[in-house]
Amino acid sequence: MFDLIELAGVNKVYRAGASEVQALIDVNVTVNKGEIFGVIGHSGAGKSTLLRCVNLLERPSEGRVTVGGTELTSLGEKELQSRRQKIGMIFQHFNLLTTATVRDNVAFPLKISSLTKKEVKARVDELLELVGLRDHQHKYPAQLSGGQKQRVGIARALANHPDVLLCDEATSALDPHTTESILELLKDINSKLGITILLITHEMNVIRSICDRVAVMDQGRVIEMGDVLSVFLNPQHPTTKGFVSQVTDMIDTEALGIRSEGRVVRINYMGNTAYEPVLFETVRSTAATFVILQGTVSRMKDTPYGQLIVELRGERKDTDHIISELRQQGLDVTIIQ
Repeated sequence: MFDLIELAGVNKVYRAGASEVQALIDVNVTVNKGEIFGVIGHSGAGKSTLLRCVNLLERPSEGRVTVGGTELTSLGEKELQSRRQKIGMIFQHFNLLTTATVRDNVAFPLKISSLTKKEVKARVDELLELVGLRDHQHKYPAQLSGGQKQRVGIARALANHPDVLLCDEATSALDPHTTESILELLKDINSKLGITILLITHEMNVIRSICDRVAVMDQGRVIEMGDVLSVFLNPQHPTTKGFVSQVTDMIDTEALGIRSEGRVVRINYMGNTAYEPVLFETVRSTAATFVILQGTVSRMKDTPYGQLIVELRGERKDTDHIISELRQQGLDVTIIQ
């Protein structure tokens, strides 16, 4: 797997008269080919600016942007315009042509291509089938629901067979059920077509549902970055912890008010271990016992994960042995008290 997108030392400064605002500060991000990469941050964190720097709708004040091995920041306007055809973009508020039908909206990016009318028709048919809008092809945007409008936007963004799909808060204007269906569609597109997806959001549930890796932004900086499971289960920065707290199935150990004479541990588990009796088998080999104080099981994209808060009761040597064995089996164990 290689880097399809690289932002190296990117800074972006907006100037208005004598004042200036630094929207991006020394941003270094790489997105691997074929992955779904999320960027999360509060309003004003710089995530939209970062996204728009990828296709140079916003040109960085400093730094280098490379997509598919081509350094976009070194290209002239004509070359850049050609390269942008391979970078699709989905907008928060759809940006559809209100006087054009669904079919004509999807066909619009193909008008400047070298395809024949027959080839354009075949491509539009293919895209409408992919996003589930064949039965709505002759409707106008005003006749569509929010989710249907976004499906038109997705089909349009895919028209020129892009290598990269940029999603600018693609679900923030949608209700939860519609959001879920759009996220499933994006996962399906990523899986079937192998398109790299870079999305920005302020919702941790979106990151958890479809992303492989995530970057967390705050005040123009990337403050934390890594695979979603690691960042989600072990957030380091206060901003990241705030986003993780949006997801109700994570356990707040401070809120539990634990009072125990035993040793209390938090066990993070993921993958196949979520369904194996690892804790039971490990404790059974000692003279110790355990009590589950609280536990959760959920999924991160396609991977099961969860947490257990457990009180281990027994002699110190036994509880030490249990903790050591669990760690050797790949579980993340933190001693709370």
